[in-house]
Amino acid sequence: MLQSVYEKWGIVIPVPGTEGIKGIWIKGDAPGKTLVVTAGVHGCEYVGIQAVRELTTEIKASELSGSVLFIPLINESGFYEGARQIVPEDGENLNRCFPGDEKGSITWKMAKALEEYLYKKADFLIDLHGGDVNESMTPLVFFPAGAGAKIEQKTREAVKRLSIEYCIQSRAENGLYSYAAKCNIPSLLIERGGGGKWTAAQVEACKQNVCEIMDFLNIKKYEKNHKSSVEISHTSYEEAAEKGFWYCMKGAGEAVKRNELLGRLTDDSGEIIKEYRAEFDGVALYLTHALGVRKGDPLIAYGKI
Repeated sequence: MLQSVYEKWGIVIPVPGTEGIKGIWIKGDAPGKTLVVTAGVHGCEYVGIQAVRELTTEIKASELSGSVLFIPLINESGFYEGARQIVPEDGENLNRCFPGDEKGSITWKMAKALEEYLYKKADFLIDLHGGDVNESMTPLVFFPAGAGAKIEQKTREAVKRLSIEYCIQSRAENGLYSYAAKCNIPSLLIERGGGGKWTAAQVEACKQNVCEIMDFLNIKKYEKNHKSSVEISHTSYEEAAEKGFWYCMKGAGEAVKRNELLGRLTDDSGEIIKEYRAEFDGVALYLTHALGVRKGDPLIAYGKI
């Protein structure tokens, strides 16, 4: 379904049982590649959502060689209800539901609809995320290691154009961007912000990253200087052994040393369930700053430098 809005097109991706997922497709006056930019897979990760909202009003079709398809807010109900990481209707994490299932619950149907609509149109895909309301994060980008030599080479080349602190090799396969990579679409997941907050500076940095990829694809020229990222090939992801009280000793972006105490998990009587220590020197990439955690919740991720 397309509706003309001056030189832009409002689109709706049909999802059975819902009003669909809204987007804006800006088609350039000159031919070229199509970049797909998604945000709001998790409704409380605000930087990417606001960045896309602003870009859809700032970018003009006359400036483009090719097109950009923006999906500003995939998980609308999660956004308005303040639901952490899940789609409220069924409690599922959309970024764990790819490939989708048209016979499944609403989140699985959303995943299926996004695959069918977006993947066939994309020459490149960026999925914008951030730390959730309970998380702190340093700016970073995940790229799909193991998706095949061609996809890995293309995404590595794109990452070199990004102004972002860290580039993380990822072998995930069940998210929007990672499954796209598995389907031979060069894709990246960019993370900025967290803690249920956003700032104008974070939004500007996120917009710059999108513009840098547009420049990489020759869709729109962008000439600002950029800062190269540090690639991290080995990341340790610590999870809660049991439900309990989490006392994190590090901040996002801080250096960690081998054997350093990263945090401890206690029960409600104060007894230590487990202490988490660094296995190597590196940097804290993101962490849970919430006091209460469930069994299996992520606690801290740190990368080897």
